Amino acid sequence: MNKIVYLIIILTTSLNTFSQTKHAEKTQISKMDKFTSKTGSIIKYIDYSLTNIKGVYDVSETKVRKIIAGESVGYFFQISKEGKYDTKNASIEYSDLLEVIKAIGKLKQESVQDIMSDGNYLENKFVTDDGFQIGYYISNEKLNWYIKLEKYGSGNTIFLRDLSEIEMILIDAKNKVDTLKQ
Repeated sequence: MNKIVYLIIILTTSLNTFSQTKHAEKTQISKMDKFTSKTGSIIKYIDYSLTNIKGVYDVSETKVRKIIAGESVGYFFQISKEGKYDTKNASIEYSDLLEVIKAIGKLKQESVQDIMSDGNYLENKFVTDDGFQIGYYISNEKLNWYIKLEKYGSGNTIFLRDLSEIEMILIDAKNKVDTLKQ
C-alpha cells in the first residue's frame, strides 16, 4: 500500500512540475516587453517604415521602432502580418537582428547541401530568444524559405518568394538603427 501512495505522490509532483514548466515557457517575457515595462518612466515610441515583405500568400509590414524609456533607448525591427481576425507581430531586438543576419548566411550555405539530401522532408531554422524563426524546409526536392513571427498560435508564418528580399530588408533595418544610434 505504501508503494502505491509513494508512486501517486511522485506522479502528481512530476505532472505539476511539468505543467508549471510549460506555463513558464508560454509566459516568458519578450525583450521588448521587458524594455517597455519600466514603471515610473515616460516611454516614447518612434517608428520608421521599411519595405514591405511580399510573401507567397500575403504582404507584411516592416519597420524599425525606436523606444525611449526614461534614460534608456532600445531598437527593434518589427514585422506585422495582418490576418483574418488579428495581426501577428515579431519584434526583434537589435542584437538579435544581427544574429538573424548572420544565421541567414549559414542557412543559405547549408541549404545548398541539404537540397541534395535523400530524405522526404528536411527543415533547418534559426530561432531567437523571443521565438522569431527564419529557415527553410525541403519537401519533394523543393526548397521553401519561411519566417515564423510568434512562438505560439496559427497564421503567423510568412512563406517567402525570394530570400534575397528579406535579406535586404534586414540589412536596411540594421543600417537604419546604425544611423539612428549616431
